[in-house]
Amino acid sequence: MPLGLALKKPHPKVPRRHGEGGKSHLTVLQGLAALSLDALSSVAYGPEAVVVVLVAAGSGALTAMLPITLVIAGLLAVLVVSYRQVIAVHPDGGGAYAVAKKDLGRTVSLLAAASLIIDYVLTVAVSLAAGAASLASAFPALSDHLLAVCLIALLLLTLVNLRGIADSARVLMLPTVLFIVSVIGVIVVGLFRAHPAATVGTSQSFPAVEALSALLVLKAFSAGCSALTGVEAIANAVPMFRQPRVRRAQHTELMLGLLLGAMLVGLSLLIRSHHVVPRGGVTVLAQLTAGAFGTGWPYYAISLIVTLVLGIAANTSFGGLPVLMSVLAKDDRLPHLFALRSERPVHRWGVVALAVLAGVMLVVVSADTQRLIPLFAIGVFVGFTISQIGLVRHWSMQRPDGWSRRALINGVGAVLTAVAGIVLLATKFLAGAWIVVLTVPLLMLLFSRIERYYTRVRDQLGLDGPPPRPTRTRSLVIVPLGRVDMVAVAALNAASSLGDEVVVVAVFDDRTKADAMRADWARWNPGPRLDIIDSPQHSLVHPVIGYVEQVARNGRQVAVLIPQAEPLHGRYRILQNQRGILMAGLLSSRTDVVVCLLKIQLDV
Repeated sequence: MPLGLALKKPHPKVPRRHGEGGKSHLTVLQGLAALSLDALSSVAYGPEAVVVVLVAAGSGALTAMLPITLVIAGLLAVLVVSYRQVIAVHPDGGGAYAVAKKDLGRTVSLLAAASLIIDYVLTVAVSLAAGAASLASAFPALSDHLLAVCLIALLLLTLVNLRGIADSARVLMLPTVLFIVSVIGVIVVGLFRAHPAATVGTSQSFPAVEALSALLVLKAFSAGCSALTGVEAIANAVPMFRQPRVRRAQHTELMLGLLLGAMLVGLSLLIRSHHVVPRGGVTVLAQLTAGAFGTGWPYYAISLIVTLVLGIAANTSFGGLPVLMSVLAKDDRLPHLFALRSERPVHRWGVVALAVLAGVMLVVVSADTQRLIPLFAIGVFVGFTISQIGLVRHWSMQRPDGWSRRALINGVGAVLTAVAGIVLLATKFLAGAWIVVLTVPLLMLLFSRIERYYTRVRDQLGLDGPPPRPTRTRSLVIVPLGRVDMVAVAALNAASSLGDEVVVVAVFDDRTKADAMRADWARWNPGPRLDIIDSPQHSLVHPVIGYVEQVARNGRQVAVLIPQAEPLHGRYRILQNQRGILMAGLLSSRTDVVVCLLKIQLDV
């Protein structure tokens, strides 16, 4: 074969397992499905939150609906621009936490991390609770089993996400597309109707109990900003995207902003056009759906799609929180196991932790959506505000071309999100927001204590500088045995290769057996010394531990080699003596010696 052809021959490639390579990461459309459902599904309750606040001033106050929604859409645009900047500046993920850590200092970064964790856990709980409640509206028989429905859905989401974020995105793409098409269809068809095609729900009266004041408008704005929850999730999960990750994540953020903004403004126009006010037994979105399509099969189909998407919107947290927890673990602020990742790639410990925390929250509140909502948006706006302020500082320090324009956009966004967060906290404090105020400092304290532990460990292990050179010391290997047999041969062969000196220890509660062991040892004469311990209490494990503790006191390097016979077939293992495993566990917990468990395979 010519040399040139030989050089061109491709190298053999090892086949990749499921989950390895670029296919395990997200495309733009998969990112929209996996990380944006929380934000997109919020159109089911965000506009309704504005309506509920405004009708306190009478149904005529709904004229303020469109201006308020336009301001919310403007804030959404600012947030999208800001988080596209966050993605470019912090491609390793972390969102508001990464921004605060770099530009605002340690304390603010801990505040951002605590707020984001609360937000993600509550996103799962609220989404599942709202989805279960919506499902029970269509199937009343489920109304007494909301918690069970939530926990089953949580288990399914957890199992899907343990397979990998890309797998979960493929599962969620169809519901996401159906939801977007359904909402846009409601808007387009509804706007072409002069009057609603049908009316659902029971009529309610709304006498004006307060004036349409600036405070009421501010409350409505803050309530409507709940539709912005989830906008930050893409910036938190940039490492989950395929290469080029930054560009794909930015495109996904932009697509989310365009879709969410269009749906919010469109639904607001439709609410004003059809003069929609809250009615008993149905949501505002259900009224708009009936107004556009009537009460035929499209109404029920869209209602089920909305229910499904509300339930699976929790998947946003499964894409964002495990990545955030891995970043915190790398910064020594969470246990390092949260940074471990399988080959799929999945931060499995983060997925499991999120599922457990959300499950506990659902059990505590009995899957009651109304008890969760007051806690929901506080953490989101803290994160929004921190990321905006951090970017203002970043631009003012780096001063690239056009930095003043960017800083102005982020500054305006920071003011708006801070105002919304303060109003939400003030108006919802007694309704449950006080729990967030209490939990955030506790989480910050937890992060600090974990970080302090790892700092002390680093100091003791000498990780900040070269450690002293190792010195060789004579070592002793202790081998517990009970008789002279092939197990003893294998154990002494292994022990002689591990240390300079080998001592065999045998424990007997019968002098006759002890004398027989001495005689067998003398006839065999393998070389190592035999020490026999008398145990009148008939204990075999604890005398060996006491012997090892006494020998190890002089500072000598001591190892204990424990031979353990193991049958070839697993069904016979229960028949074997497990004393060696018990001894190994006790020695590891009570002494600093090296413990080696030597498994000797039996051909039975």
